[in-house]
Amino acid sequence: MECVALISLSNGLPNKQVEIISNLEKLLTNMNIKVIKSDIIYKDISNSNYSGRDRASELMKLYKDPKIQGIFDVSGGDLANEILQYIDFDTIKDFDKPFFGYSDLSVFINSIYSQVQKKSYLYQIKNIVLDQTNNSFQNFYDYINNISEAFLNFNYKWLQGSNMSGILIGGNLRCTLKLAGTKFMPDFKNKIVLIESLSGDENKIRTMLTHYKYLGVFELCSGVLLGSFTELENILTDSKVENLILSIIDNPNIPVIKTKEIGHSYNSKAVIIGKYYKFIK
Repeated sequence: MECVALISLSNGLPNKQVEIISNLEKLLTNMNIKVIKSDIIYKDISNSNYSGRDRASELMKLYKDPKIQGIFDVSGGDLANEILQYIDFDTIKDFDKPFFGYSDLSVFINSIYSQVQKKSYLYQIKNIVLDQTNNSFQNFYDYINNISEAFLNFNYKWLQGSNMSGILIGGNLRCTLKLAGTKFMPDFKNKIVLIESLSGDENKIRTMLTHYKYLGVFELCSGVLLGSFTELENILTDSKVENLILSIIDNPNIPVIKTKEIGHSYNSKAVIIGKYYKFIK
């Protein structure tokens, strides 16, 4: 990638993140990547979030700009679903440029797949600045320069089953659930479903997973990939978290794997929503 764009499609960033974005721009520039910053990254002059229409319009400009070869969302929060009604998915289909985003952008990334079957990266590009170990920067650098696939390679363990395969969908639990009942929710049949969460104590995680269960997710899917559950894993031991989730999935025929390397930590790896994955024990 020689030229990329930065945008916030969920909550606008507060001004205190100006330094982070500046450092991100410097890192990318030092990698010989030109950075175009959208007018919609921070909150507006009244300290409010731009409208869904405005954010979607700005995004479509970036897709249509022939100079831009990749789009990185630097936001997260609550508002990404506001943009969906204003998105021209045919335009996204026509322009071959990868989109990177995480957390609330699970809404948009899964909609890209459900509407035009295109792949996107579940990843927060700010990690290459915020990860003090420098691993995230090195992994990203090696990936875009075709040196290594470490950016996408994550360790995991089996909780049940021994093999699973299918196209990967899902992402953040709370945010993906916003698509329930809409045309933007992807079909779970024969898919591997990624589930991770930043916030959520035991009760919140239980109720959201139960919502998935009532949607038929754990009967339709070919397997479940569990990422990190940041708040819950700070409250309960790993084994209690795993047993809790398995008790709600309540289907021994569904293969389940668990990793701590996908989620909201600064050293998280990336996954590709819409890509076919195969896992064998």
